[in-house]
Amino acid sequence: MTLVWVTGNSGTGKSTVCGALRARGHIALDADEDGFSGWIDRVNGEAVTDPPYPVPRGWLDRYGWEIVRERVMTLAEESRSRIAFLCGSAENEADLLDLFDVIVCLVIDEDTLRHRLATRTTNPFGRHPEELAAALMWNPRMRATYERRGATIIDATKPLPEVVDSVIQTVQELSGGP
Repeated sequence: MTLVWVTGNSGTGKSTVCGALRARGHIALDADEDGFSGWIDRVNGEAVTDPPYPVPRGWLDRYGWEIVRERVMTLAEESRSRIAFLCGSAENEADLLDLFDVIVCLVIDEDTLRHRLATRTTNPFGRHPEELAAALMWNPRMRATYERRGATIIDATKPLPEVVDSVIQTVQELSGGP
């Protein structure tokens, strides 16, 4: 089994890549949409069940988007005989990287990021000024962080079929899988 983490900043195309992988017949789960992640209160650790939208000023300083380790462990156990892709980004993902066999980080430039966040229809995150500022701050950090972690960096400004081909090729090269 190969468990692949496809990560990147908001707007890099993780959900779109996830859908394309599914369309090609792969097991691909979206950490946001498939219930692996959620908002937590950093002060008391409690889950936030009904976050405000748009977020008020300073909200992102107290609350964070986190992935649940137990859910990823269950996915790893359930997917032992196949390659499975989990696509997402969370502030605590460094604590879960030991569960993944391959890590891919999608990257885009600032202009592409601004355009995608302003025009996407599948997720409103990034349209509000507070969220956009956070995404712009995180964007250059993602590449640097994941290069240090040994992830394969993929330019997600390329056409979707090329990006998905690169993700699959990375898995084949690093895991010997089909």
